[in-house]
Amino acid sequence: MFESRLFFVDMLIDMGAKIILCDPHRATVMGHDFKSTLKATTMTSPDIRAGVSLLIAALSAKRESTIHNIEQIDRGYENIDERLRAIGAKIVRV
Repeated sequence: MFESRLFFVDMLIDMGAKIILCDPHRATVMGHDFKSTLKATTMTSPDIRAGVSLLIAALSAKRESTIHNIEQIDRGYENIDERLRAIGAKIVRV
């Protein structure tokens, strides 16, 4: 695994996720029983996997979030915005 693979976790923590970054290869996430609400933010997708994680967090957050560099997400998930809208997500590509 790449050394910087989990650096996007800091963005999730900033949103309010309860995550402990143990080392560059491991993270501990506090589950759904730990009452926590994610807050909206503006962020940048560093790669495909991290981008989708940020997208899921943004969809789960209260209010509107913005994700820059979505080309990273598009590389692995064709028409993801249309597919998410089809199941009720409020998502807009700008």
